Amino acid sequence: MPLSRLPPKKLLSCGIVAVHFDGERYRVLAIRSFASWDFPKALATSGQDPLQVAMDEARAATGLSDLEFNWGDDAFRETLAFEDSSVSRYYLAQSKTDEVTLRVPPGSGGTEDFEYRWVTLEEAEEILPPRLALVLDWVGQQLASGAS
Repeated sequence: MPLSRLPPKKLLSCGIVAVHFDGERYRVLAIRSFASWDFPKALATSGQDPLQVAMDEARAATGLSDLEFNWGDDAFRETLAFEDSSVSRYYLAQSKTDEVTLRVPPGSGGTEDFEYRWVTLEEAEEILPPRLALVLDWVGQQLASGAS
């Protein structure tokens, strides 16, 4: 196969959908960077363990260090590929705390460009981009099925 016809290499970002049970229902942690809402995620480089990348970024971006993979640490959902072949993979983890220490990247301006919210799945559908609908549906199914 000519090089020009080879499929492009997949760029993989790895993240965590952190959930917290507030006594009534689960809420997911959504993070806003400038105008975009998402879950904490980082680009995985060749040879890196995707789950470790996701856990490290969640801890660095939010300060959450008590994440438990009650639905399995090998369960994840990926977004559809973008035109550049990039894909985001999300793992589901539960936090016992809702205390977040949001990291503002150095040199990125002021804190007004960054925020976080613990939101219901319905609220998440309103603020997260449509490309995350598959992930939110999967999270809802996992939460409804109970922990493994």
